[in-house]
Amino acid sequence: MSEQQAVTEMFDGISSHYDFLNHLLSFGIDRRWRRITSKWVAKHQPSTILDVATGTADLAIRMAKDIPSASITGVDLSEKMLEHGRAKLIKKVLEQRITLATDNATNLNFNDNSFDAVTSAFGVRNFEDLETGLREMMRVCRHNGVIAILEFSHPTNALMKRMYRWYSRRWIPRAGRNVSKHPTAYSYLPSTVESFPSGEAFEVILRKVGLIDIGRKVFSGGIATLYYGYKPKNDPPSQ
Repeated sequence: MSEQQAVTEMFDGISSHYDFLNHLLSFGIDRRWRRITSKWVAKHQPSTILDVATGTADLAIRMAKDIPSASITGVDLSEKMLEHGRAKLIKKVLEQRITLATDNATNLNFNDNSFDAVTSAFGVRNFEDLETGLREMMRVCRHNGVIAILEFSHPTNALMKRMYRWYSRRWIPRAGRNVSKHPTAYSYLPSTVESFPSGEAFEVILRKVGLIDIGRKVFSGGIATLYYGYKPKNDPPSQ
């Protein structure tokens, strides 16, 4: 079994508890992070949006509220996560506004320049290959389109860093294991945060794949960060 298959099976296994644990372990502040991300995307008034690694569609649902005219597509490798997302769409009467489909972020099944905005919330650190996934997000985004990535990051304040490290290494695995009954998922997920490039290091990668006018908003002392930017209006010259 490949690493990506193992990660997909892990998300399938925790899908029924995923939303509850997200809100519980973040004390509900993850909703605020998604709201701010959605508002940033909304000010650009996109008509078509692709939400990559959409999970149970929390960000897609928030964007549907903030951008009533937008058509939104959410993709994820975990079909079980998407099943829970579809149930939420039916409950919120959004199944005509949001389409959810299984797809691989490193090989998206869409044409070049298909979407006005491409987003991802807490998903890119789980890409099988980070740079390839980011290039795919760029490829399917139209020229002058926007890209917004919400991801966990590394607190810079020394006290906050120590507190968060204790919380993520000790409390999150224990609480996640007790609620989800999955033996390793909530040890794996904090470890991906620690190893993921944060702040300027991630911006370097975003510039490398071609994003321009990059900016970021840091949340909750650096626990999470919204990275955003634009796809250039012209393709780079061929070498």
